[in-house]
Amino acid sequence: MQSGKGDTTMSRVIVVGAGNWGKNLVRNFYNLGALAGVAEVNPDLRSAVAGDYPDIPTYADYQAALETDISAVVLATPAPTHYQMARTALEAGKDVFVEKPITLKTQEARELAEYADKESRILMVGHLLLYQPAIAWMRDYLASGKAGKVLHVAAKRAKLGKVRREENVWWSFAPHDVSVVLDLLGNPTLKTVQAHGHAMLQPGIEDNVYVDLSFAGGQTAHIHCSWYWPLLERSTVVVAEKQMLVYDEVLQKVTIYDKGVDERLNNRDNGSQTVEVAASEPLKNECEHFLDCIKSRQRPISDGWNGVAVVEILEKATEALHG
Repeated sequence: MQSGKGDTTMSRVIVVGAGNWGKNLVRNFYNLGALAGVAEVNPDLRSAVAGDYPDIPTYADYQAALETDISAVVLATPAPTHYQMARTALEAGKDVFVEKPITLKTQEARELAEYADKESRILMVGHLLLYQPAIAWMRDYLASGKAGKVLHVAAKRAKLGKVRREENVWWSFAPHDVSVVLDLLGNPTLKTVQAHGHAMLQPGIEDNVYVDLSFAGGQTAHIHCSWYWPLLERSTVVVAEKQMLVYDEVLQKVTIYDKGVDERLNNRDNGSQTVEVAASEPLKNECEHFLDCIKSRQRPISDGWNGVAVVEILEKATEALHG
């Protein structure tokens, strides 16, 4: 394991926000030898960081962090702050990693993506599942054409989970699955969004949401999210012309089903096989990808425009839910 005083040739970042999720980003960038500092307004959290990483500078003020000579910031702050903080960092000449969702409005996300492109800055969104080895394997397998054209993707993320007051389950859970759906379908152009949900515990805050998407070219998707559900279910099903793929995220297992329906509408079933996918920590993969993009200036897998596409679906589904 590398310490915070790792390879000086590596890109260095300041993580902004050291709360429940931010502390994981702090740990990963530190272990990669890429943590140059942590900015945190909460004095207790800032003190905890200083205790855990005594060799790492801490900042109470975001602007003070931006005035350092580091090239990139990592934003793990509440979603309503993302747009302004990311914009300020980009305008300060920094590359930016921002946790999902990139913003709460499509137009704001588009402004960030356009600005990053115009100024040749790296803008990456924390769509963690795109860096899950199983999803990466499925992306490459589908791109090979062995399964045929992808027709439909169905994603489910349900459990008896933490119920929030400030957002519904759609905004809390769905960014992960929306990013995966778009990725496995080849990032198609959105056509229509239909949604319905149930607010069972608090008026106006849906605990259970079903969304159906259609895309130019005829591809479709279905997403179900719930934090008021008896079973822990996290899965992605891909229906393609020749084969079907099922990713069980709980068991970390990908199964290829060589089955379908022929031109005479007869069922065809040639069995199934389970794929062995090398295990690695998605968050570490994601952090390494950001550092690689900073160094090579390549466009991230989850770039700003990927963030725009996800927020557009989140926003349009919300409009459909609330009429």
